[in-house]
Amino acid sequence: VWLSNHGGRQLDGAPAPIDILADVRRAIGPEPTLVLDGGVQRGTDVLKALAAGADAVGIGKAYLYGLGAGGKRGVRKAFDILAAELHRAMGLLGVASVADLKAHGPDLVTRLDFSPRDAQGARD
Repeated sequence: VWLSNHGGRQLDGAPAPIDILADVRRAIGPEPTLVLDGGVQRGTDVLKALAAGADAVGIGKAYLYGLGAGGKRGVRKAFDILAAELHRAMGLLGVASVADLKAHGPDLVTRLDFSPRDAQGARD
């Protein structure tokens, strides 16, 4: 299952994928592969998505920024930055692996409120 609102360009009233990710995971169960796409710009965004139930994360924006800025080397640099940020955030949470993060994520990373990008009433 690929969960995306395509950056909200076409559906600016749609909730951000990260805001409904945990609900989608609960609805489809643990078996189907769930990919979050949209709004991922930092390693901490990857961490939040994995903690909320994603199996993979689309990083098109970072990839394209790296490609535009430095070609193949820029893409590698973008991946390296995301990986370093992810590993640092995992260390700060006290998890040693993605498996640990996924197992304990809901207890470690919680949303206090919905994103200001959400349309009024989109979650009602």
